[in-house]
Amino acid sequence: MAEAWRVIAREEKDELGEGPLWSAKHNALFWVDILSHFLYRYSLADGSIRRWSMPENIGWVVERSSKPGFIAGLQSGFYELDLEPLALRLIVDPEPQLPGNRLNDAKVDRHGQIWAGTMDAAIVETTGSLYCLRPDMSVLRVDEGYKVTNGPTFSPKQDFMYHTNTPARTIYRFDLSPEGELSNKKEWLKFPDDLGFPDGMTTDAEGFLWIAHWGGSRISRWSPDAKLDREIRLPAPQITSIAFSGPELDRMFVTSAAKGLDRSKETFAGSLFEVDAGGVRGLPPGLFGG
Repeated sequence: MAEAWRVIAREEKDELGEGPLWSAKHNALFWVDILSHFLYRYSLADGSIRRWSMPENIGWVVERSSKPGFIAGLQSGFYELDLEPLALRLIVDPEPQLPGNRLNDAKVDRHGQIWAGTMDAAIVETTGSLYCLRPDMSVLRVDEGYKVTNGPTFSPKQDFMYHTNTPARTIYRFDLSPEGELSNKKEWLKFPDDLGFPDGMTTDAEGFLWIAHWGGSRISRWSPDAKLDREIRLPAPQITSIAFSGPELDRMFVTSAAKGLDRSKETFAGSLFEVDAGGVRGLPPGLFGG
């Protein structure tokens, strides 16, 4: 029986691979290695991989709707990012009083707003919050009390947003209003101990959530009413995030981490995987409106 996954071949493995992003403009998948301060681009046209070095921890990048370049979440805040040539310009540090915090995971809604969480980089204090960066570059804190924020994703109609507190093994669901405001936070899913910890997420075109399992060696698909639909096992214990890619959004890529592992034993840890999602397609990523 053929495996449901393949490794995207490259020499290095990610210490903490995260933030996969499909770019139709570049026909490429972007992702980051947070702790090694790298941004990667994998070309779907020819399989080539390009790497850029960042000055500090980088949690994610998202594309802009009407301007070139990206918005990036770094240790010290939200930045405008250009790649050719490489340039970073600070937009705002949402937490100047918490220099040990960093931005960790983000998605863009249909209003062009970025929803991004922060966390204590040392994973000791419960100082993480959820923020909204609006197209006018204003930032609003909308929730707090997280040790590790992760995996924002939206329902297809964008009437709900899902957000994770990873150490608590809990995924929350918020109502998302037509005006792009959150309310009515509820516990949507709590992982049992044997599944590991919920990490990054994405939503497919049928409205099912795909969740990466940190410490669980798999990804899983869940119905909108939080029923487990399927699991796909992967040969690495720390699976971190998921993105549908390609012009038809029918190619799934999954990031992983080698942090804290014996790499002589966990030889696939830190790999970028392409996974057979069984014919399921994804939703296009949002573009930042500023």
